[in-house]
Amino acid sequence: MSDNRVVQGRMQTPESLAELIEGESVMDAEPIEDADDDCPECGENVISVGYMPSALEFVTGYKCQECDWSDTDRD
Repeated sequence: MSDNRVVQGRMQTPESLAELIEGESVMDAEPIEDADDDCPECGENVISVGYMPSALEFVTGYKCQECDWSDTDRD
């Protein structure tokens, strides 16, 4: 499967998806995967991406492919 996915009508790379979720630049990102969940706001597909916002932190971010909803696994 391709590393790029369409999110809200725009093609996103793992890095650009992580930046969309984080709100700022990230150091590195893993390939985008399907999350086995539906969006709590609109019920559409949710995808996930693991990324490093800094050298000391790894985060998994979740983003709906159709609406603005996103979340992370941070406590």
